[in-house]
Amino acid sequence: MSAGALIHASVTLGGRCVLEEVSLSVSPGELVALAGPNGAGKSTVLRALAGLAPLSAGEAQLGGTDVKTLSPTQRGRKAAWLAQERASAWSIRVKDLAALGRFAWSGAPYERLAEADRAIVDDALARAGAAALADRPLDALSGGEQARAHLARALAARAPLLAVDEPAAALDLRHQYEAMAVLRAEADLGRSVIAALHDLDAVMLWADRVIVLDQGRVAADAAPRAALNAELLAQVFGVRRRSAGGYEPV
Repeated sequence: MSAGALIHASVTLGGRCVLEEVSLSVSPGELVALAGPNGAGKSTVLRALAGLAPLSAGEAQLGGTDVKTLSPTQRGRKAAWLAQERASAWSIRVKDLAALGRFAWSGAPYERLAEADRAIVDDALARAGAAALADRPLDALSGGEQARAHLARALAARAPLLAVDEPAAALDLRHQYEAMAVLRAEADLGRSVIAALHDLDAVMLWADRVIVLDQGRVAADAAPRAALNAELLAQVFGVRRRSAGGYEPV
C-alpha cells in the first residue's frame, strides 16, 4: 500500500486550474522527486497529499484512506509536511519547534514531552544538523539555520510519509548535501519521501523516481535517467545538457 497517493486529482485556485487529473503514488522505501518549471504545480501536489489543498475533483489518500475523512491528528500521524516558506510568527526555541513534530502524539513543549518523545526530537535535531541550535531562539538564526530547524521538526514526526518542498532552499552546499542525505536515509529506513526539487542534478543523484509536472499535468513518471531525457528537458524545461556539465537554453 502506498503511503500517499493522488487519484485523478484536480485543484482550482482563484478560478485557475493548477492541477489537472494528476495521479501518482509514493511507496514505502522510496524517495520520489517532484520536478518541473516554476508554477508547474509541485507545491500544490505536496499540499494536496497532506490534505492542505482542497481538491476540485479526484481523491487524495494517506495510507489508503481519503484525507477528507482524517482529523488533523490522524493526518499528522500519517504524513509530515515541510513547506517551502518557513517563516515563524513568534520567537520559539529550536528544540520547542522540533517538538511540534510530535504534536500528533503529545502536543507538549520539549521539557514536558515523555522521555521517548524527547529522544526522538533529540535524534531529529542531530540528524538535521541542528543539535547545536537547540536552545537558541528561531528568530535569531540565519535562513539556513532556520531551514535545518524546520527539517528537524518534520523528521521528529516519524510519519510514514514525508512531503518536503525545496529541502535545500537557503542551505549552503554542505548542508544541501546533508539535507538530501537525511531524506535518502529516511527512505532507506522504509519511509516514503516525496520532495519538490529544482536541482535536476540532485534528482539524478538522490531520487529513485522523478515525477515531472508541466502546467499542472504529469509529463513523466519514471527513473530519473529515463524521465529526464533530451526531449523532455527541451519541451518542459526549455534547456539542454551541456557537454561540459550543467544546462543551457535551447
